Amino acid sequence: MKYFPPNPALFSENRARFIKALAPNSIAIFVSNDEMPSNGDATYTFRQNSDLFWLSGITQEDSLLVLYPDHPDPKYREVLVLVRPNELKEKWDGKRLRADEARAVSGIGTVLWLDSIDPLLQTWIHLADIIYLDSNENDRKSSLVETREYRWIQDMRRRYPLHEYRRSARIMKELRGIKTAAEIGVLQQAIDITHNTFTRLLKVIRPGIMENEIEAEIWHSFLSQRSNGPAYNSIIAGGDRARTLHYVANDQPCLDGELILMDFGAEYGGYCADLTRTVPVNGKFTRRQKEVYNACLHLHNFAKSLLKPGISINDYHKAVGVEAGTTFIKLGLLTRADIKNQSPESPAYSKYLYHGISHHLGIDVHDLGTRTEPIRPGMVLTVEPGIYIEEEKIGIRIENNVWITKTGNKDLMAKIPSTVGEIEALMKK
Repeated sequence: MKYFPPNPALFSENRARFIKALAPNSIAIFVSNDEMPSNGDATYTFRQNSDLFWLSGITQEDSLLVLYPDHPDPKYREVLVLVRPNELKEKWDGKRLRADEARAVSGIGTVLWLDSIDPLLQTWIHLADIIYLDSNENDRKSSLVETREYRWIQDMRRRYPLHEYRRSARIMKELRGIKTAAEIGVLQQAIDITHNTFTRLLKVIRPGIMENEIEAEIWHSFLSQRSNGPAYNSIIAGGDRARTLHYVANDQPCLDGELILMDFGAEYGGYCADLTRTVPVNGKFTRRQKEVYNACLHLHNFAKSLLKPGISINDYHKAVGVEAGTTFIKLGLLTRADIKNQSPESPAYSKYLYHGISHHLGIDVHDLGTRTEPIRPGMVLTVEPGIYIEEEKIGIRIENNVWITKTGNKDLMAKIPSTVGEIEALMKK
């Protein structure tokens, strides 16, 4: 890892929250992600299972976490299982964690090796009444690839068919949606790195610069600040390409008179920032660009004002949609007749704003959290309305990350410039 490890108390607190939700005499097992092959003998960059990381801070492959809070022997109530260090493998792939290093990262006292765990695990499972196993229950999941989690579930059911099985994912979705102050501290570091990078970009953007050159600046800035790199594929979209929501080609020149939409965020300590800003390539908004930009900023601030405990994300999106309709009338994009004659299934505003306004954020960019129940204190959400006008070849989006408080929210990106005046002043310098 390039970042300084978070305080292990963060992960100890997370485990305590999870254990509190378990039924009596239960054992919970979490497995690491697969190392995914690409071509030949190569593999994709390894990324840890998010639930395992949230509970332990361990980023190494071939890892297990076993939680059995009612085990009669206290040393087996929290067990971290790692691949045994191998001198030959380390000559090729690099150093693996030693037991003392894993304890320092995770706060877990008992560290065992993977090649010795089977007989112990069998004994523990025979003592337990209920087995909790994890699976991917993110609402946005769409991949059909069978991951290690699901192979592990099948193997456990085959070996221990008479136990009662329960879903850890139901608990994790509830817990990971509510961020502790310690988690916010790490997330804020990712946001601060992203802030510094945005300021850097405003100094280098100019007519003729390539989108990939801007992406390179992001990588350089992130890595130089001990980030592992971007939390997701950066979107660097000039001109009409900004209307493509997940544009990642980033291979075109940025032209004088155009706007450039930049959606990027650093990963630090396992947590993801998610920022979007739209700026003029030449440093100066035209009158129309400024008009549309200010309308988008109005929607951004309006949406942010609604985010407080008690509102559901679905109701929140509907309210922002109503305000978007009014705003688009003022921009000359819609008429009152368009609003009057719209259908609930296809509101008029969706021609110019065709995505949701917010999603949960944390260890994953699209993090776990409810979209149907009321918003609760501790949740972290993005706020990212956009305006996309095909006729004018304009795409504008403004995105910040907010932490829900007891009475409203705290904008974790409040210091990152967002107004026309702030952006133009910084680009002029």
